[in-house]
Amino acid sequence: MITSLRSTIASGRTTLRTQQVLRHLSTTPIARTMSFPKSVQAIAINKNGEVDVINKEAVPFPEHAPGNVIVKVNYGGVNFIDTYFRKGLYPAKSFPLTLGMEASGTIAALPTDEEVLNDEQYKKRGFKVGDKVAVMAPGIHAEYASVPWVKVFAVPNNVSLLTASAGLLQGLTALTFISEAYDVQKGDYVFVHTVAGGLGLLFAQLAKHRGAIVIGTTSTQEKADIAKQHGADHVILYPVENTVDRVLEITKGEGVHVIYDGVGKDTFEDNFKFIQRKGTIVCVGNASGAVPPFPPLKLVEKNLKLLRPSAINYLVTPEETLYYGTELFKLIASGVVKVNVYKEYPFTTEGAREAQTDLAERGGKTFGKLVIKIADE
Repeated sequence: MITSLRSTIASGRTTLRTQQVLRHLSTTPIARTMSFPKSVQAIAINKNGEVDVINKEAVPFPEHAPGNVIVKVNYGGVNFIDTYFRKGLYPAKSFPLTLGMEASGTIAALPTDEEVLNDEQYKKRGFKVGDKVAVMAPGIHAEYASVPWVKVFAVPNNVSLLTASAGLLQGLTALTFISEAYDVQKGDYVFVHTVAGGLGLLFAQLAKHRGAIVIGTTSTQEKADIAKQHGADHVILYPVENTVDRVLEITKGEGVHVIYDGVGKDTFEDNFKFIQRKGTIVCVGNASGAVPPFPPLKLVEKNLKLLRPSAINYLVTPEETLYYGTELFKLIASGVVKVNVYKEYPFTTEGAREAQTDLAERGGKTFGKLVIKIADE
């Protein structure tokens, strides 16, 4: 049958029936068993350390587990979690370790597990070879990635792969955190540390969309202007202004309902000074280092809630990933959420090192998202 189809295609005599068969084959085991190279180029580390341990090198082609989707990668989003794995804050199971937690590209092969193929949640996604997708899983800054199907998100036609790679992980983090870590409501005072970063701008837009009053910090007036263009009502320049005093002034001494803190060690203590009674502190990340141990009795002073959630653990079931992925790309496609790409870095050793260096420089020049361009669209 395959030989006959190839002859028909080569001769240019494609009929409606032939086209229907070809579409059918894109979702059958024939398409799922296509051959792939034995190795791929990837951004990887062979030990923990500073940025000089990052290299572009050949690694084995990712194992095509029966329940996984193989994706040909075009872009990889750079995130702080990449620096945590590189430094060893999050330990590696083995080396070499391919970096990257988010990417975008096109489906190159579908699952082979019949149980998956017959799963109603899988069917709702309607995946086909060649579809545009964004993916979230460890170790995917490579030419190809193998990802569990529940972590594969369909990308609308009017959203580019560049935007999809830049908006997925941080977009899902912001969306789940304003829904489940603290359910932001109209009129809430929402505080975001480093509000002009990639994640901060998404927090600002989503909170503002819900009717909240958004307060944030950043390092320069240029970044403050950008944050205000994305929904921030008040932006504090932390190098020259006292954050605690300004927040209490803005909130007339009451403090804020919720704090989203991706900085960590350097800002943690001050959070307790401007959170209001019965408020919620959400530790989002550790850009300045992990928060040191502290006595739980500290929460009693204002009856506070303190969370250190992970977007990954809000996105476990097929129902959760479908709901949040659909909602996020609907917000992006409609223009409610704008994803800002600060810079595209080349798929080289130097490019990957530069991206992590730029990302980790607090108070530096970057705003919005950093992306590694792995292949042309």
